[in-house]
Amino acid sequence: MKLSESEIKKIEELCLENRKNILDMVYTAASGHIGGSLSSCEIMTVLFHKCMKHALNGKLSKDYNQRDRFVLSKGHVSPIYYSVLSQLGFINKSELKTFRMLGSRLQGHPSLWCPGVEVATGSLGQGLSIACGIALSLKMDKNPAKVFVLLGDGELQEGNVWEAFMQAPARNLDNIIAIIDRNRLQIDGCTEDIKPLDNLVDKLHAFNWNVIEIDGHNIAQIFDAIENAKKANSPTVIVANTIKGKGVSFMENNAGWHGKAPSKDDYEKAILELK
Repeated sequence: MKLSESEIKKIEELCLENRKNILDMVYTAASGHIGGSLSSCEIMTVLFHKCMKHALNGKLSKDYNQRDRFVLSKGHVSPIYYSVLSQLGFINKSELKTFRMLGSRLQGHPSLWCPGVEVATGSLGQGLSIACGIALSLKMDKNPAKVFVLLGDGELQEGNVWEAFMQAPARNLDNIIAIIDRNRLQIDGCTEDIKPLDNLVDKLHAFNWNVIEIDGHNIAQIFDAIENAKKANSPTVIVANTIKGKGVSFMENNAGWHGKAPSKDDYEKAILELK
């Protein structure tokens, strides 16, 4: 099955809304992570709107236990997560204004206070291991649900990630689909200047994963990759090549926007670009 032109256009509109929401949230809170939220915008939008089975509108259903699970390993990009959850009705869109406020359900890193959040994340490098545990439990229960996990490329420098990359094939966890937001930038600069990851695809093949490499801003490619991954008989990792800060020209490919809130002038310039 392929996405129609009208479906792609709808996803593009949702991505634009998500990018505006990300800017609004981080600007209002005067804190948060814009760069990685923007780079993973298409990935998260396609995944949640077109590929995952979840409890629509945040309501329990009779097959709730067979919902797909999602782990945001790069928990600091919570703005895109919350924005997508608001589009699906898990939370009210007005609640986005409370991002990072004291007592809010929308903390800087996802917590179980927020409807739709399966796992509280924040410490980098742990998400894939958590996903392995969930996937193994589902297989033991003969539950057909899939486990999706979004990782940042910077966190691949954590040893725990590679232990999990060994664990999934060893346990035949073909119900795991990992997606790597490969924007090549982390808080300290370029990943290749800090702890080089290339050739990442070859490394992942060597760990016995089914590997799919795509343009992480191409909606059709993202959809096709996820749908093909669902049919694989081994754990699959999608290497999504992206641009940090995508959509705002002065934020693109700029590590300085990893975790910086925009000034009033920056915010106004960014919003104008997204209109």
